[in-house]
Amino acid sequence: MRHLVKKKKLGRNSAQRRALLRSLVTSFLEKERMRTTLAKAKAAKPLAEKMITLAKKDTLHAKRQALSYIYKKPVVKKLFEELGPRFIERPGGYTRIVKIGPRAGDGAEMAILELVGSEFEKKVKKKKEKGKAKPKAK
Repeated sequence: MRHLVKKKKLGRNSAQRRALLRSLVTSFLEKERMRTTLAKAKAAKPLAEKMITLAKKDTLHAKRQALSYIYKKPVVKKLFEELGPRFIERPGGYTRIVKIGPRAGDGAEMAILELVGSEFEKKVKKKKEKGKAKPKAK
């Protein structure tokens, strides 16, 4: 039985799992959107939200805690200068997971982990109009 066992192992030992989650959170906070498997997204979501909660505090201790977990210093700078103030009024729930279906290669369930409020607009392709002839260069 799995009583009081909360985390997923993701098929890795503890050191590999911690490194994987640190890199996922680092790249997620850098790009504000990430496409990954559903299990990895569910594992990274609470850690990313904890980092944003640290950024809302904006103390030296909070910055040092974030630096001890996140790999890149520019990401920590972005976290405390942009993301923390953006969510200062929000009491939690900074991220969302959107399921996007199975991966073509192995059928793994894929998901998009994104920050709330940073929705991206879908690119619209321009259709060529038929019937209008382009002027030819002479």
